[in-house]
Amino acid sequence: MAESSLEAVLRKNGSAVDLLRNSKIGMYVYPVVAPEFSNWRDEQRAWRESAVLFDQSHHMDELIVEGPDAEKFLAHHGINSFSNFGLNRAKHFVPVTPNGHVIGDQIIFREREDKFILVGRAPTANWLQFCAAYGEWNVRLRHDPRSNSRPEGERVLRTHYRYQIQGPEAPKIFEKLNRGPIPEIKFFHVDWINVGSKRVQALRHGMSGAPGLEIWGPYEDKSYVLSCILEAAKEAGVDLVRCGSRAYSTNTLESGWIPSPLPGIYTGDGMLKAYREWLGADSYEAIGSIGGSFASDKIEDYYVNPFELGYDFYIGWKKDDFIGKAALEKMKGAKNRKKVTFEWNAEDVVEVIASAFRPGEDHYKWIDFPQPNYASSSADMVMRDGKMVGMSMFNGYSYNERCLLSLGVVDQDVQEGDVLTMIWGEPDGGSGKTSTERHKQAEIRVRVSPTPYAREARENYADSWRTRKAG
Repeated sequence: MAESSLEAVLRKNGSAVDLLRNSKIGMYVYPVVAPEFSNWRDEQRAWRESAVLFDQSHHMDELIVEGPDAEKFLAHHGINSFSNFGLNRAKHFVPVTPNGHVIGDQIIFREREDKFILVGRAPTANWLQFCAAYGEWNVRLRHDPRSNSRPEGERVLRTHYRYQIQGPEAPKIFEKLNRGPIPEIKFFHVDWINVGSKRVQALRHGMSGAPGLEIWGPYEDKSYVLSCILEAAKEAGVDLVRCGSRAYSTNTLESGWIPSPLPGIYTGDGMLKAYREWLGADSYEAIGSIGGSFASDKIEDYYVNPFELGYDFYIGWKKDDFIGKAALEKMKGAKNRKKVTFEWNAEDVVEVIASAFRPGEDHYKWIDFPQPNYASSSADMVMRDGKMVGMSMFNGYSYNERCLLSLGVVDQDVQEGDVLTMIWGEPDGGSGKTSTERHKQAEIRVRVSPTPYAREARENYADSWRTRKAG
């Protein structure tokens, strides 16, 4: 008989670590959008040198929360303060477990006093749906899950399309679209602009650190809006480059957001056990994967908290209560790890790749370009003098910087400029994941570098989680 819940799967398997390290889900796939429209190098370069068009319509869950208790419900289940969250604003919404571990994150938009839209990866949407059912809240939730990874010719429909245009020449395109200067939109604020015959909402945002806006509207308008964008770029004389899914997944490396921390929900009683019993055996949390050289016996060793990811400065401490508040108060004075960028040594990277061209020899774990991640959540050990002092959590190649980068966390005493050693590849020849070939481990030197790594993001972002140092 098939298992019906995550809790049942864990009971049968006996170990959350073994379950996730040997998942058969395969590579994480960004759905529907073509892998490349030109080539991923030029697509990366466009957000630095001209303008790039991201199609964000398919890879994220969308959750609409509305009703008389919508604000109270969300404030109770996220760490954020809602005291300054007016209409036409957006926030980076982060829920944690009662034990203070990050579940995930999403961007939350306030459309009305009683209506919010959340957009991002599945763990946060799943958690909020459970919380609405678990508690007594006067709210209505509507869930639009991300598009199927492999639709295989089936028609794909979403509630909304989402496009983002970024780069130094993006303002020229928006001025053409709007048929005049666009409103002065502050960072993470929303206003309305013209796109052809449509009025669309626009968020001041920038995934890769470059200036830009994200626009959205009803999915049935998607093709029309795309044609308007392409025509406006042509009229403005801007080389607008459409970005495929291969390059898209690397844009965060330059701007410093860690997109896929492991949800801290696999242990704990009470509400967390009830959640695991509610989650299906086919949920993201049940079929996801952990990859990397860090192979702990304890699933808790993969969890992270808001202080480590740089999210602590917007914790709403003055709120009466919210899930995880007591745990976070204890963590506040502790020695938490801090978020950094790791710059990989080029000679060591080339040696890893070269090993695959030596017949008859064991080779190192293949480094794919531009995205070497081979699991839903990555965890590679970062060492100093034989001791683990950090964890690399998301990696990729930046054509703009001409180097491999990864985002992760390190102990507080690690300093910017320190050269550490990352263990690349899994122990014992690799795990049972279908994304992992048999290989041996390699040592790659990594230099601890600023976060965000891109100068544009460091100098021009508003004071935010991307630029704050975790403490």
